[in-house]
Amino acid sequence: MRFKVNYTYIVECSDGSYYTGWTNNLEKRIGIHNSGKGGKYTRSRNPVRLVYYEEFSTKEEAQAREYEIKKLTRKKKEMLIKEGKQPPAEQV
Repeated sequence: MRFKVNYTYIVECSDGSYYTGWTNNLEKRIGIHNSGKGGKYTRSRNPVRLVYYEEFSTKEEAQAREYEIKKLTRKKKEMLIKEGKQPPAEQV
C-alpha cells in the first residue's frame, strides 16, 4: 500500500514575510494561496513563493513540525531555508 506524503512548508509572501503551513498536496496548496483562497494571512500578501519544505509520512508529524517552525525567530527560519530542502526550480 502506498502512503500519501505530507509536507510542512514555508512560503515567502509578497511583503517579504514568511508563512508556514502543512499539506498533503504541495503544488495544489501553493496554487490555492496564490489564488487568494489560502490561509487568511496569505490572502492579502500574495503571490507567495515556495522557499522550503519537508516531507513526512503522517499528517501528525507534518503538523508537529509546522508548530515547531512557527515558534522560530525570523533569523532561524532564514537559516533553515538557506540550509534546507529547496523547491524545484519551476516552483520558485
